[in-house]
Amino acid sequence: MFTRNGKCLTAKGVKPICPFQQVFKSLFLFGAFSPITGEQFLLEMPECNTHTFQIYLNEFSTYNPTEFKLIVLDNGAFHKAKSLIIPENIALIFLPPYSPELNPAEKMWAILKRKFSGKLHNTLNEVSEFITHGIKKFTEKGIKKTCALDYVFSDINWTM
Repeated sequence: MFTRNGKCLTAKGVKPICPFQQVFKSLFLFGAFSPITGEQFLLEMPECNTHTFQIYLNEFSTYNPTEFKLIVLDNGAFHKAKSLIIPENIALIFLPPYSPELNPAEKMWAILKRKFSGKLHNTLNEVSEFITHGIKKFTEKGIKKTCALDYVFSDINWTM
């Protein structure tokens, strides 16, 4: 374990020191959060590529299969791979370059990253458990509030 400078609240003149651990193993969290219903759908994957994104899309498609889903995405290469087969009940909406603030899910990822920052985990199982417990704390009301984009949803009546 190493230490490095970080950002945190400290007394004036006290240099903040945060734990840091160089990691060579990883897992990837694919997810979608609804600013309308507050629901979430997440899937941990061992890699982040076209193949695992296809698995995510297929699994997400079977979650509430009669519901049509819009997924807001950045322009990652694996999001736009020609080999992807987009399920019929999913549409992908791509953001303009360098505009993550337009993606409602980015607010949720920021919260999770803040909770994760400064923590050390000895195994990927510990990381997975930490993520699972952190995600469980997101309530539907909290997700709706966090993911709400007033400039998008203000004039739309989402009740049917």
